[in-house]
Amino acid sequence: MSRVFLLSPASCRGARAGLLQNPSAGFDLARRLRTPPGAPLGEVFTFLSGLYFRGKLGYARAFAEAAGAGSDVLVITPTDGLCRPDMPVDPARLARYAAVDIDAADARYREPLLRDTMALAARPGITRFVLLGSVATDKYVAPLVGALGDRLVFPSAFVGRGDMSRGGLLLRCAAAHEELDYVAVADAQRHGPRPPRLAPRKVARS
Repeated sequence: MSRVFLLSPASCRGARAGLLQNPSAGFDLARRLRTPPGAPLGEVFTFLSGLYFRGKLGYARAFAEAAGAGSDVLVITPTDGLCRPDMPVDPARLARYAAVDIDAADARYREPLLRDTMALAARPGITRFVLLGSVATDKYVAPLVGALGDRLVFPSAFVGRGDMSRGGLLLRCAAAHEELDYVAVADAQRHGPRPPRLAPRKVARS
């Protein structure tokens, strides 16, 4: 069953974005960002978001590979629609991302996303599009559901969880090779009570 994982973006503003964009920053990712062609989008967003994006990317890669031919991992961006995690990002692109709100009312975000989503919808053989991101607001749901319909699904375990909890859950599932259950976004419960906190992971002793 081929499927495409759609990852919500990291915030491109704030202290971590400022640190990454600092021309004098000497750490590896900052240097690669400034060196043509730039640093991979997945690494940049993981640095900006931390656990949540790392969990989304690790989970998506694990289960897209397991799903076989036709499956893919794509990242929602503020201005460039859907991009692969290995797409190079340079300081100019990151600054452009920071200038645009993730808001379905903003055409600079909405139109590229709709363009790429419509192209995906027409691709044969894809049975599911798995949204790894918040469904509590319409910033992702509104542009995606119209094109993808009932094929747009999300992990039911996301309901009520915060970003850190989702990230931890995704990493655990990827490590255990246990894929989550999905439900269609269009008719799902998108809000709910906060579930119990994840139990501490047991560390194997040598």
